Amino acid sequence: MAFYRYLVMAQLNVLIAALKKQLKASGMTYADIGSALELSEASIKRMFAQGHFTLARMESILQLIGLEFTDLLDLVQRESHQIEQLNLEQEAQIAADLELLVIAVSVIHGFSYDELRTYYNLSEHQLIQKLAALDRLKLIDLLPGNRIKLKIAPNFRWQSNGPIQQFFLQKVQRDFFNSNFDQTTDKLLVLNGLCSSATNQDIQDKMQEFVNKISELNKADGKLPLGEKNGTTLVVALRQWQYETFSGFVREEFRK
Repeated sequence: MAFYRYLVMAQLNVLIAALKKQLKASGMTYADIGSALELSEASIKRMFAQGHFTLARMESILQLIGLEFTDLLDLVQRESHQIEQLNLEQEAQIAADLELLVIAVSVIHGFSYDELRTYYNLSEHQLIQKLAALDRLKLIDLLPGNRIKLKIAPNFRWQSNGPIQQFFLQKVQRDFFNSNFDQTTDKLLVLNGLCSSATNQDIQDKMQEFVNKISELNKADGKLPLGEKNGTTLVVALRQWQYETFSGFVREEFRK
């Protein structure tokens, strides 16, 4: 009996999304799956697009990446409790405490308790106090042995124009751009152009895809020893904007 009869479509879509994420993480393509299951790549694409899975078929695909069906259910369950954003009050609490902000950003970047103790000049009492605050804010679970379990979704983001973003805009951007960007690890690109609203949206979509890929690469480095990693910041920005000095030369009807 078709597997989708046992689940409402919304639940099935969640499972398929989780499966696709695990396939992507393993480097498995639709063509690879088709070859293993002796089906065409087009058939595999339709299967994923239409949700026409039998339980046996889904388990066969999971076996290709070394997962059981129960593993997939566990992943879905964990992700369903992950948060994509804090509220403004929660962000304000973090932004008002510089030590808490430092620890929050660090754990989001994958720091373990031992790495925090090694990297920052904070006492054990101070560090546990800050981690306990993040636990109360639902950003992490502070587990026995001071283990840190992140509770944020892969697409977690700070509030737009919220307390954290405002902090970085006011306090950090001047320091960040106070550079010639002439080191081998630096790069500054500025591109100006005239484009339609549709193209602007297309650029935004591609920016998000790029940031998602960077997040995946960053996450993959999470298991490396602290000494093999360096703090790295990427700023990706787009504005419909005109340099104020230039705008004085622009005819009134073209100013925005």
